[in-house]
Amino acid sequence: MDGRSYEVVVVDDGSTDATGEALAARMKAGKPLRHVRHDKSAGQSAAVRSGVFAAKGMVVVTMDGDGQNDPAYLPRLADALLQAGPAVGIAAGQRLKRTDTKLKQIASKYANKLRGAILKDNTRDSGCGLKALHTQLFRELPFFDGWHRYLPALVIREGYGVVHVDVVDRERRHGKSNYGIFDRGLRGVLDLYGVWWLRKRRKTVPTITEISHG
Repeated sequence: MDGRSYEVVVVDDGSTDATGEALAARMKAGKPLRHVRHDKSAGQSAAVRSGVFAAKGMVVVTMDGDGQNDPAYLPRLADALLQAGPAVGIAAGQRLKRTDTKLKQIASKYANKLRGAILKDNTRDSGCGLKALHTQLFRELPFFDGWHRYLPALVIREGYGVVHVDVVDRERRHGKSNYGIFDRGLRGVLDLYGVWWLRKRRKTVPTITEISHG
């Protein structure tokens, strides 16, 4: 990570494989890892949130655990966020050369267009797992299952801007998807309506200043 200080927080979402043993071996070898475990599987959004609240740094950079996200982009996302200044709250990865099936790519493209038209989050690929956010802002975002797919819109709701970093997908290396196109689509419609409602219910984001009268 170019000499910078960092930690890697791995959230084990109730796995029943050898994840714990693999992490223990790396930690004993001196790797800068922390193992956060759910007692049962709670889903990706809950796993991301647990990692954010466990993090000690000022910036959190997220990635999926299936190997499709290339960790080489993590420092680029952190740099893009910090270089953009305090008015920007998220650096969002935008996938190029997708490795999913053609059907999933078409479904994802349609879903992103619909989401962009309704939420106006200026993001063509909000489902990419590679994102960088300021830790405190991340913790303040309203949480719900599926939340991780709407982070740009939720950040905009808090009055911050978005920057984007193009990233290249890899083939999935671990695990398998737990949902198909149709059940994801149904959940997506409900989540989309919920995020639209959240944004409509916050029309003004004030700048807060404490004034001393002493």
